[in-house]
Amino acid sequence: MGDVVSSHLDEGRREVITARTRAVMKEFSDVYEQQYAVALFNSVRYEIEGGGGTQSQLLHRKDPLAGRSIFSGSLFQYLEENRKWRNRFVSVPNSYNISLYESKTAHERGLHSRGIINCAGYKALTSIAEYMELINTSLPGIKAKVGSNPFIKCATEFPLILWHPYARHHYFCVMTEKEQKKWHAVLQDCVRHSNNGLPEDSTVQTPAFTDSVRLHRQAKGHYGTWDMMCGAPPQILANLVMETLHPELRSVIAPRLRGKMQQRQRHWMLISDALYKQVLSQTTGQYEALVEACEAQTAPLDARLRTDMDQIIASKEHVSGKMRALVLPKAEQLLRTNVQPYISSILEALMEPTSRGFSEVREVFFGELVQVSKNSLNGGGKDVLGDQMERLSMLAFHPVKMQSSYEKVEQLNLEGLQQRFDVANPSVFVSRTQILMREQMDNAVYTFEQLLNQSMETQGGDDMCKTMQRCQDRVLKKYDHDSSTVRKKFFREALLQIIIPYMLKQLSPSCSPELPRFKELIFEDFARFLLVENMFEEVVLQCVSKDIMMAVKEAAVQRRHNLYRDSIILTNSDPNLHLLEETPQVDWATKFGGDEPEGSVDGGVSKGGGSGSRRRQVVSMIQLDGAPLPFESCLEVPGVDLIPEEDTEESESIEEDRGEDEEDLGPLEEPMSPDSVTEIRDLINPVVKLAPPVSEESQSTMTNGTEPTTGTVTSEDGVQEDVTHVTTMVDHVPRKSLRDKMSTQTMVQQLIRSKKQEADEEHQDEAAIKNAIEEIEIAVQEEDSERIAKVSAAESDHESSPAPPLASDSSSHNDSGFQSPTDVGLDEAEPQPITNGLDGEDKVIDPVEVEVVLA
Repeated sequence: MGDVVSSHLDEGRREVITARTRAVMKEFSDVYEQQYAVALFNSVRYEIEGGGGTQSQLLHRKDPLAGRSIFSGSLFQYLEENRKWRNRFVSVPNSYNISLYESKTAHERGLHSRGIINCAGYKALTSIAEYMELINTSLPGIKAKVGSNPFIKCATEFPLILWHPYARHHYFCVMTEKEQKKWHAVLQDCVRHSNNGLPEDSTVQTPAFTDSVRLHRQAKGHYGTWDMMCGAPPQILANLVMETLHPELRSVIAPRLRGKMQQRQRHWMLISDALYKQVLSQTTGQYEALVEACEAQTAPLDARLRTDMDQIIASKEHVSGKMRALVLPKAEQLLRTNVQPYISSILEALMEPTSRGFSEVREVFFGELVQVSKNSLNGGGKDVLGDQMERLSMLAFHPVKMQSSYEKVEQLNLEGLQQRFDVANPSVFVSRTQILMREQMDNAVYTFEQLLNQSMETQGGDDMCKTMQRCQDRVLKKYDHDSSTVRKKFFREALLQIIIPYMLKQLSPSCSPELPRFKELIFEDFARFLLVENMFEEVVLQCVSKDIMMAVKEAAVQRRHNLYRDSIILTNSDPNLHLLEETPQVDWATKFGGDEPEGSVDGGVSKGGGSGSRRRQVVSMIQLDGAPLPFESCLEVPGVDLIPEEDTEESESIEEDRGEDEEDLGPLEEPMSPDSVTEIRDLINPVVKLAPPVSEESQSTMTNGTEPTTGTVTSEDGVQEDVTHVTTMVDHVPRKSLRDKMSTQTMVQQLIRSKKQEADEEHQDEAAIKNAIEEIEIAVQEEDSERIAKVSAAESDHESSPAPPLASDSSSHNDSGFQSPTDVGLDEAEPQPITNGLDGEDKVIDPVEVEVVLA
């Protein structure tokens, strides 16, 4: 495949890519340097004047994932290099970058991983059909036929695929649907966290970067939200370059691709991945250099701002007043005719799924608290509380438990409004809502932990249930208040992100030519901090904000979706609570000496602190019921053609039968290769062992003949097979009670079922075995007198000699194991040998193995 990439991305074309990336980064750098000074001015002004905003009632945890890992487990990965599936051990640390190892042992030993996946920009899929729909759009003009096979065949029916519009795709699969759901939730959480790559605590770099990207795209005519605004800044810049470069190269390279449709799709994906890697490496280096240059100028700019802040603010107000006279009449007319009629419908479309999601978060949190209370009381109070609280502390970062809340928000639909307001994809708002939900859940959990710990230290452990109930009520009230505040802020921001780009697009043709004349009103010393483009957007923003604020306020007054009114402020309801935010996080496992949850350690060394030297895992390991993890080492998966993908029901029934056998017979050893000659002979001539019972007293009367006996046995599939030897094997076993003893038919059923797994029903086994026993009995009874004489002589020898050792070869014993005519003269009071199952009499006797060799 390297030849395909090198042939289409030769040195000349790579130089063109480098030049295009450098040109885009040069344009972005000019905008970023301007926006960096503006963001610094806004940050210093906010610091001096102070900002409003409602104070959060819940406590905020600074580093919730310190010393934690998210998840780890084994799955199968498809390798593009050799087109084979191999087992991989996957670890998801607190950075949410997926690390792939050859085995769990390699991970525990700290060996280098086989690869690391950054999930920014990816989409987690669980269906080959859904994946093929995305693939078929990658090469316009090349359409797949209906029902055509994909270029990759999944080893199981439970795939997991990471799809990216530019980068390499990753293919995984698991064995069960339960594993698929858990892994899908984990992968979605990795994508969600990686997409949120811009640090919110950076008050200068993040606003400067987001405004620069937005202005750069607006200069190219792209208004509205952008669904590829995800990941770290270098990744976003690479997406910015690929937005125009990718379709251009596709139009040039796609017609030159040769082969079948699936082969051309694979080749284009490899070329696109190589192209994306080259662009990403360039944007990473150039962005780091840009940030370093801007930070070097921060100190002198900050000093100038603090000195001339009053003059700068006065100059800005003067210019903004002149600009409002020009812009407001046009903006208000556009607002009345094209925006105001749709504000309520947009708000309703946002509020419905968002409020359901936050309500589900509350229900999940409440349910977990109830479970903690029940388990603590039933398990002995504080002794179990440590384990329960340890699990509760990571509830917000448990993707499986949070999945029900996330799914509520995924129902957000802006259909009908997307085209009018140029909203590319509602996924931007869905991802933002899910991040806010996770933050509120963690704040609620952290606040409950601190309140409970404080109550237990002051009041002791008496009446634990009432203590937890009081803490729970306090936290739920604070959650209701904070969730209302967070949702209203989100609604305002989302409406602005939808409406402002639309209004700027409509007003720019008439207003942009007039903006340069306002530059003459700005002093040259202040020109770096006051940009007319930014002031124009602020004027439009002020025009729209009033209507947006009124719409959100009306929704709160109507008490729709449990929104609090702005007049309901709980700032001083708990003045001493925020003092607990400075206290260290409670380590419940250490505090109460509780054991760590099962599967809570992934073997990695803690780098972020924590109570132990090993990272504790948020999500428990996936274990198949009744079986260990398959393919612990890096073993190659059998060929895809040998893996049944459609006979799942049959395989599941076989697994159930196998699980029952394992429970009855104990743990089975791993199968070995048949190296010995005896084992090979046994494979050629299969052996069926019958174990009819016999008493210890009648062992002396057992025949020990060695002559072969012929006959036929009808197997359960209806095929008749010849019997060449019937060997009796005597085994000394202690006498057991009737309750512990197995009948002949039961033992035969277990052995036959392990050999013939395709048996459908148990009664077929019984019928086949009865037929075999009857035919063997007939064959034994038809022996001539010479046979009877020899058997009688053998019996007399056996009575006069000690018990013979166990037979080890099929030629050493050849007695049928059933009652012979020579036993007729025995005393009726003595137990008769081998009569169970033939004449209807059941005796309290011990088992003897009868080996039947099939020709």
